[in-house]
Amino acid sequence: MNTSELHRVEVPDGHLAYLDTGSGAPVVLLHGGTLDHRMWDGQIGPLVAAGHRVIAVDARGHGGSSTATAPFRHCDDVAVLLRALDIGPVALVGVSMGASTVLDVALEHPELTGALVISGAGTSEPDFRDPWILRMQADWRRAERAADAEAWIEAFLRLGAGPHRDAVAVDDEVMARTRQMAVDTITAHVPTGPDGVPVAPTLPTPVTRTWERLPGVTAPLLAIIGGVDSDDHIAMAERAAHLVADGRTATVGGTAHYPNMERPELFDAILLRFLAEHAR
Repeated sequence: MNTSELHRVEVPDGHLAYLDTGSGAPVVLLHGGTLDHRMWDGQIGPLVAAGHRVIAVDARGHGGSSTATAPFRHCDDVAVLLRALDIGPVALVGVSMGASTVLDVALEHPELTGALVISGAGTSEPDFRDPWILRMQADWRRAERAADAEAWIEAFLRLGAGPHRDAVAVDDEVMARTRQMAVDTITAHVPTGPDGVPVAPTLPTPVTRTWERLPGVTAPLLAIIGGVDSDDHIAMAERAAHLVADGRTATVGGTAHYPNMERPELFDAILLRFLAEHAR
């Protein structure tokens, strides 16, 4: 990954890397777990062309950002970045882990949040019940115990296809991009011990009481749902849109967990319409 175009900001115990391009009303893009800012390649150009300043962040432990070695919260890292840039409130857009961070920022740092866009997640306190998700998580844990990075990546890639399709149904270029980001994350951010066995990374501290606090969020929220995503991911996004004071949903048909990557033109059209009304 070429990190020469990325900026850096210091956060406790490390730094965040981020892309900052364009001018106008700021939009902050937050990627999914194991991916990085490159998942937004299909959105950055259209957002800039529509008159937005785009800030695409690599979360701690991903991309060009540092690997965490002490407790941290993704939402606090985003707040540090926004205050360092002296911007806010801003539109926050996130997919999967990034969507959880969007909601956590809205709960913990409401003065920094304007319009909210989430996809494929609720808060950082997920509720997983779908047998398909539970089987995939079991495969992840099995691969971790065996220190089998390739098996872990293969299980992770099933998110992109969802429970209703085989991986061959997803565009080869999308799957290749997803795989490359996952490989880069594991290579750069999963340390190994003296015996060569991978060491479990420091995971973010969850924000607490998130679901019961969502009705207090007053910023407008749009949940963009992948039509063939897992039942759990769809349900959590819909639940968040229902709980906040001003929420709505839209669906990108024929896509699973990464609708912005699978059908960027449709995702962008939905996103830009929402931002035109709520992010000026």
